Amino acid sequence: MTAPRRLGNHGTPGSSGSYSRSSGHSGSSASPGTPWHVSDALALRYAEGSAAETDAWSLEKHVESCAGCAGRVSAAVRAGTAGPTLAAVRAELLTSLGHRPAPAAPVSPAGGPLGRWARVGWAVGPALRGSWVVAVVLVVGGAFGLAYGAGFQGARSLLLALAPVLPLAGVAVSYGRHADPLYEITAATPSGGLRLLLTRTAAVLAVCVPLLTAGGALLPPVAGFPGAAAWLLPGLALTLATLALGSFVGCRAAAATLGGGWLLAVTGPLLGQPDAEPGSGAASLAPYFSGPAAQGGWAAAALACAALIALRRRSFDHLEPR
Repeated sequence: MTAPRRLGNHGTPGSSGSYSRSSGHSGSSASPGTPWHVSDALALRYAEGSAAETDAWSLEKHVESCAGCAGRVSAAVRAGTAGPTLAAVRAELLTSLGHRPAPAAPVSPAGGPLGRWARVGWAVGPALRGSWVVAVVLVVGGAFGLAYGAGFQGARSLLLALAPVLPLAGVAVSYGRHADPLYEITAATPSGGLRLLLTRTAAVLAVCVPLLTAGGALLPPVAGFPGAAAWLLPGLALTLATLALGSFVGCRAAAATLGGGWLLAVTGPLLGQPDAEPGSGAASLAPYFSGPAAQGGWAAAALACAALIALRRRSFDHLEPR
């Protein structure tokens, strides 16, 4: 598959005047601010692959929010020479994902509840896949078991040491060639690339932040170790660093590199001193989390990574390297 085409001037009609006003679809060009829709002629040219690239870009963006035009374009494509092939690919894809092909459901009006929830589900679904969410719950549950079942005094510090890398794992399993079975398709859509990656990253953080922070707060406190929310800035910085590094090497490789480096750096003091006094490992971890210098450093790192992501945003418009 060739590298997906990305969008330029999404929100305006192309130069060929192939859009029609409101629902009349007369083929006249729309003036600025006038509601416009895809004409039957443009839908046919798009299905045949003969539409001008600017028209195709604007059409692809417009059908995201207009169910009527999306249906018109879909019907034109299905009626063309590519229709049988697309139907066969769709059936095989659904079968491989464990679904039975079903008749197409009625399309809801643009902006209706069904359409909005469908788009939200498509955007965040892979980020909330069961295996990763279960892993986060197991980490929190394991910390509770160590603290209240085995009497391990360092359970809270161990949880806080692991917390910053759990969002990285969520990003790794939610976006990219090796994580998303529909990656090449979604990457070619107007909402693909960085926008989709940030949406799924936000879904990952929406799970991690309350669950890990509340779990840490309910564990027995450790003398000399910061509070349950001390992992938030390190976690945010590492997550943004994963996205920034992922623009060069892919999200999975970036998450593995940064997550592995973090674990080697911070879990050694906890696991490498089994005969030391209780709390000594936590004390050696404290410099990573506590104090204005540490937290300020993480905040600065997060801002720097965010700036790099903004500079590298176009790199997410292309498929990840194999």
